[in-house]
Amino acid sequence: MTKTELMELIANGENSGVEFKRDDVRPEQLAKEIVALVNFRGGRVLLGVEDDGNVSGIQRLGLEEWVMDTVFGRYVHPMILPFYEEVLIEEGLRVAVITMTQGTAKPYVVRHKGSEEIYLRVGSVSRKASREQQARLFALGGMLHTETLPVSGSSLADLDLDRLDDYLRNVLKDPEIPSNAPEWQTRLCGMGFLTEREDGDPVCSIAGLLLFGNRPRRLLRQAGVRWMAFAGQDIDSANADDAVLDGPLVGLWRVRHGSRVFDASGVMEQLFERMRPHITMEQTGVGAALRREQQWFYPPEALREAVVNAFAHRDWTRSEEIEIVSYSDRLFVKSPGAMQNSMTVGNYSGHPKSR
Repeated sequence: MTKTELMELIANGENSGVEFKRDDVRPEQLAKEIVALVNFRGGRVLLGVEDDGNVSGIQRLGLEEWVMDTVFGRYVHPMILPFYEEVLIEEGLRVAVITMTQGTAKPYVVRHKGSEEIYLRVGSVSRKASREQQARLFALGGMLHTETLPVSGSSLADLDLDRLDDYLRNVLKDPEIPSNAPEWQTRLCGMGFLTEREDGDPVCSIAGLLLFGNRPRRLLRQAGVRWMAFAGQDIDSANADDAVLDGPLVGLWRVRHGSRVFDASGVMEQLFERMRPHITMEQTGVGAALRREQQWFYPPEALREAVVNAFAHRDWTRSEEIEIVSYSDRLFVKSPGAMQNSMTVGNYSGHPKSR
């Protein structure tokens, strides 16, 4: 980094990726700023710069060794290696620049006095991560798969075995269908739809309850979907419809007379039937079947994809509901949580990320 680049960085002040510190900072305090940055998007810590941007310079002897061996070696966990450099401002006045990329083994923690604390960058401030933020960091680091988390108070009895039978038999083409509760428990634990316990029968996972649960919202309040329709272009206009839809995501199909026929709706079918009067209109002409055909305001395939993605990619550690809101000029789909695996609107295209 050149002097000009450094001075421009200082002139722009602290932000989500830049932190100023005197070099007499305590090691756990410096570790806190480092952890917050690598848990977010990475960034730089400038040592020898006051909070107001005045350059006080490096005073500590052996600063590089102290940063690398003490701060990063003892306080920051898991190990991450920064890029360390010192920039000469003028004779006898230097600033240390510690550059970290975004961490790949999240969450990073500060180890101090026998405890571990997780921090995250919020604007220009480093704060302790909330419970929801911690869960997201664990998920980003591959240490937590929220869909397999157990749902307290649930059991095999909360799942629709008819839908599961159809799923195994006709979707997975599994010739061996469980015939009793212990067999179902064993099979569904292996599939991730139930989670084993040491002190009792297995309980439903989030995925199992969402896909096949009879009444998921009774045990998981963020399940289902909130649907609203407004006659105008904002929420102050007349409310045309408002409902919270609950039930298994998967529809029920049965085999009758050798054919597989649709028998009962899941949440997706319920939602589309509820939406239909508000996002379609009858055409004025008569079609080939001598009926007035419906015109969709949005392609049905795109609608279904948007709603499926809202369920598939939402953050299930958050208690908010998925919301689908229709206005007179647009349809709004809210999927709680940030984008997965540090993806952004700018880099998602053409860069698939597995969960």
